[in-house]
Amino acid sequence: MKKITFWLLCLVAVSNISIAQKNTINVATYNLRYNTKNDGINAWPNRKENVKALIQFHEFDIFGVQEALIDQIKDVAELTEFAYIGKGRDDGKEGGEHSAIFYKKDRFKLLKSGDFWLSETPDKPGKGWDATCCNRISSWGEFQDLATRKKFFFFNVHFDHQGVEARRQSGHLMVKKIKEIAGDATTILTGDFNSTPDTEQIKTISGVLNDSHNVTKQKPYGPEGTFNSFKFDAPMQNRIDYIFVSKNIDVLKYGVLTDAKEQRYPSDHQPVVAKVEMK
Repeated sequence: MKKITFWLLCLVAVSNISIAQKNTINVATYNLRYNTKNDGINAWPNRKENVKALIQFHEFDIFGVQEALIDQIKDVAELTEFAYIGKGRDDGKEGGEHSAIFYKKDRFKLLKSGDFWLSETPDKPGKGWDATCCNRISSWGEFQDLATRKKFFFFNVHFDHQGVEARRQSGHLMVKKIKEIAGDATTILTGDFNSTPDTEQIKTISGVLNDSHNVTKQKPYGPEGTFNSFKFDAPMQNRIDYIFVSKNIDVLKYGVLTDAKEQRYPSDHQPVVAKVEMK
């Protein structure tokens, strides 16, 4: 009888662990650094396998990428457990960098998706406000978690790195578009915001979504900063990459990963990850 009771308890424990795993989602944001030969030893062909290995090892379920050109998108998509959405910022097709969203095909069902640009005319490609370098795009999708049947929206974005007004206005536009597209639905927002937590744009977004760094139940893991400039000894003091979640999402843990091989990081940004649970 004691042996039977012991094994029953073991089965219950395993069952509880399985249920807990099904209820949690590993969310991440990762600026991949665009593919340019100017990066020399840090050029994409020399690090793409390390990026893919990191994604698999840390068991990302759904994640946003920034700066990814179409060849980089296709390289990451060699991880066949993932599908992706998101258009190129230059032409709304495959041209230019993407703010794509990758998701596990056996875990999530895509219900609908779209893109908009960070400008005064968000429905078409173009630069916004005082941005001079580049078009900036946000991609989004509505998903259903096949494990829990819960639905949620996922937005991914890359704010301008030069235009102060463009970043400020982009914060307001993101809030406007999230309310317009997702309404009061469960929402996750990831991205490289090129903004520290004290800026108006981050405070604007934090007014409607929680910064996962600030609400994690477990103490934040890793460095505070998320940008390394491909320098292994970078101080990484400034946090510019974020995972925001709606109020009905619990953040169980949050971290900035520092995986490296031969003292070289897979990108000039650190990936940010959060294990979350939707209430």
